[in-house]
Formats: sequence, C-alpha cells, structure tokens
Amino acid sequence: LSLAGCGPATFVVGVTPGDQRLTTTTVARDGHLGSARIAIVDINGLIVNTRKPGLLQEGANPVSDLAEKLRAAGSDPRVAAVILRLNTPGGAVTASDAMYREIRRFREQTAKPVITLMMDVAASGGYYVACATDHIVAYPTTVTASIGVIVQTISLKPALGRIGVQAEAFTSGPNKDAGSPLAAMTNTHRQVLQQLVDDFYTRFCDVVREARPGIPADQFAQVTDGRVIGGEAAHALGLVDTLGDQ
Repeated sequence: LSLAGCGPATFVVGVTPGDQRLTTTTVARDGHLGSARIAIVDINGLIVNTRKPGLLQEGANPVSDLAEKLRAAGSDPRVAAVILRLNTPGGAVTASDAMYREIRRFREQTAKPVITLMMDVAASGGYYVACATDHIVAYPTTVTASIGVIVQTISLKPALGRIGVQAEAFTSGPNKDAGSPLAAMTNTHRQVLQQLVDDFYTRFCDVVREARPGIPADQFAQVTDGRVIGGEAAHALGLVDTLGDQ
C-alpha cells in the first residue's frame, strides 16, 4: 500500500488465546517515527455466527471477532488502512452478510480504506465479504467466486421405512417440516426452499453487481452461476482488481 506523506508500518490485530483481549504485533516497519499503521485482519475457515471450537481453549465467534478488530482499528488514529486477509470457503448466509455490513459500516464511519487480500481460497461467502471492501487483490492461484447459495437436504425416511421405523410429526402448517430428514419432500416443500435460495441468490448477485461494475454484462450470468474461478481468470473478468504478483 502506498500512503501519501508516510511510509507505513504494518501490524496484525489478533486475539490472545487466554483472555481474548485484542493485541497488535508489528510485522514490518520502515524506521520513521510517527508512521501510519496498516492493520491486517484475518478471516479464516468457515464463516459462521457461533464460536468455533479451539484446541484446549474457547474458540472465537468469527463475526464478533471481526467487529472487535475493526473497532480497534477504527479507534486507533495511527491506523490509516486495513488489509482484510481472507482464507475461507464461505459459510452461512447471515454470518457472511453480517461481516459484509460490519465492513461497510467501518468504511462509512472511519473513511479508512479496506483492501481484501485473497489467499488460497476466498469463495462463496468469502467473496461476498470481499465485496464490502475498496479493493480486491488475489494471487494467480487463489480459488474464488463460487457465487451462489445452496440449501442441502437429506431424507432418512426411505431407510427408516426399510427397518420398520416410522416417524410422524404434528405441524402447525403444511410447510413447517419442509427439509426435515424425517419427512417426505413434497413439490410444495421444494418450491418453498427453492424460493428461499432464489431470494438469497438475488441479493448475492446485487451485492456483486454493485461492488464489481466492471464485470462484462454478457458474462455476468456465467460468472455468478456458482462455479469456482482461479485468480487470473477472476482478474480478467473483473472479479478482482489486482493480482498479487503485479
């Protein structure tokens, strides 16, 4: 990053394993006193709005963790910009949208730029989150896009029937058990779930369209059909702004 009038130091905003307090660690310094800082905020693994299990410690909630780190970067007048380092295959719809909103709010309230740096994977919900930032950088080998929504269901009813087990549910309406593994999927259930997917997908496409106006109109449907794309192809299609080796 090039910041006018100063050579930036770079630091990582992290969480200590014990008491969950936010800390900073300098990873590069230019030697000038009073230099601006660039905060590096990591989003790793599945994006979920719940605490992830940790090894011999209580895990962090990725959504609240991001909010705390952005709050720390926003309240530090020495922080001139934030690098959001993504290595995630995506995750839950609401958790991804909550992170997206946190980053948008941070940019609006602080006027500090946020730059996405995509690592190995920044797909699906990870790309959704990246759309909230000012600039997206990917490596040629990054796997990204996977723009779409999936609701996965499984039915245990046929298997239970073969072993003589019958499940019966009392519901308040005919669609209350849509998607239940113990109920037979009806055409109406399929329509309900498909409509849910379509609504979420429309929002995802709107977010991408607003953030990435450079995607050719005649290729937008292809880009957003759920396929994964490598970094070089994503750059050529306008999904990212810069490749990491340029």
